[in-house]
Amino acid sequence: MIPNPLRDPRDRRLPRVPEPCALVVFGITGDLARKKLLPAVYDLANRGLLPTNFALLGLARRDWGDTDFAELARDAARKAARTPWREEVWERLAGSVRFVQGSFDDDNAFDHLADTLGELEGSHGIGGNAAFYLSIPPAMFPVVLKQMQRTGMAESTPGRWRRVVVEKPFGTDLASSRELNALVDSVFTAEDVFRIDHYLGKETVQNLMALRFANTLFEPVWNGHHVDSVQITMAEDVGIGGRAGFYEETGAARDVLQNHLLQLLALTAMEEPVEFSAEEIRTEKLKVLRAVSIPDDLRTFAVRGQYEQGWLAGQRARGYRQEEGVAADSTTETFAAVRLGVETRRWAGVPFYLRTGKRLPRRVTEIALMFKRAPHLPFADTDTQELGNNQLVVRVQPDEGVTLKFGSKVPGSVMEVRDVSMDFLYGEQFTETSPEAYERLLLDVLLGDATLFPRNAEVEASWAVIDPLEEFWAGTTPHPYRAGEWGPRAADDMLAAEGRRWRRP
Repeated sequence: MIPNPLRDPRDRRLPRVPEPCALVVFGITGDLARKKLLPAVYDLANRGLLPTNFALLGLARRDWGDTDFAELARDAARKAARTPWREEVWERLAGSVRFVQGSFDDDNAFDHLADTLGELEGSHGIGGNAAFYLSIPPAMFPVVLKQMQRTGMAESTPGRWRRVVVEKPFGTDLASSRELNALVDSVFTAEDVFRIDHYLGKETVQNLMALRFANTLFEPVWNGHHVDSVQITMAEDVGIGGRAGFYEETGAARDVLQNHLLQLLALTAMEEPVEFSAEEIRTEKLKVLRAVSIPDDLRTFAVRGQYEQGWLAGQRARGYRQEEGVAADSTTETFAAVRLGVETRRWAGVPFYLRTGKRLPRRVTEIALMFKRAPHLPFADTDTQELGNNQLVVRVQPDEGVTLKFGSKVPGSVMEVRDVSMDFLYGEQFTETSPEAYERLLLDVLLGDATLFPRNAEVEASWAVIDPLEEFWAGTTPHPYRAGEWGPRAADDMLAAEGRRWRRP
């Protein structure tokens, strides 16, 4: 008997709306909350994906009342909302907005926060369900988590769930990551901890699994028999902005390579999961991360760089050491590139080249499978001079889509073969725009769906890859590159050493 899709809870085409609940944001006045979280809450409400009984709470040092906070939230949401602004939607949300004034070490503030949650159970029917978003520096995690434990806010009970969202970075190395994980897990149960990597919420990243596992076209060639190499790039055209304090302590490898790029590598290289569930997907990703190998010759195959003054989009861009808050002799990298291997039967011998950097020519994130050349070409060498490797490129941002690059004859009376591209663009194929990453991930937190959230083991396996690189780079000076260039020359030499070169997105 075919199940009725209107009643089948497994039917993912149906909108999923969370149970009555509250979202509590620590660090509500910060950039992340104003630019991403508050707009995402509005967009979810505008799409009818928040429960009628929903409350938003913020805690910060500002001397505000509920009305002041609601006005700030409204301005932030309206400025960055993805969906059209509707005043009536915000008015419904505003009636459930609460603000608690105090610092993270203020017992009275947390007692007040706990009392406010209790009051909302009666006045707004949230059912005692709450998700706590730690939009704060990792150094403040211990203070906030202990306060939550002291007040009992972290405790899930039958019929009432409590969840915590942890923003990256998840530590600064393997040892600190384990300490952080142990701390979080001592307050919340493992299934109630959501470590958020916003890249996993992007529509194209999720489409990577659909591309691979819903089609018979690509999977037969998705292996080392046909793929020559894989390039994963996350390029940014901006500098560090006002994040000098964070960036000086972190650098490009810890900021992007450890989480975003290794997660993209895992999704690219993973085997097909038994089912599309959080546990099965995490299992396959973890196998990949544990199979990642680091090259012996790190001097050649691990490159870091730092941007200098240059030109970008017709404007002069200052160098990293001239940025406000950066030391004049800083050795922090703003560019990192590395060659990794994945020691599985599918990928043995295939290099995975990962790179990330700031002040590069354009903002783009992509995964490119570079296929092997045909073993034999029945054409003259002059016929195929402009023919490169076949490529399958998954564009994560900003122009979400997929490009297939292959050889085709040039129209004319002679045989000449050159590369052509076949493009699929989300914006052209679908009328509905893709949800913003935080929109999707916030909804998943409230639903309790952990599919797109890495667990402890994944985070620790990623640090096991990054720590040797950081140890090798310690005490060294990054290679310089001008703002507006695709990184230092050493990154090009890294691929040239094996007869390859980077894609120019």
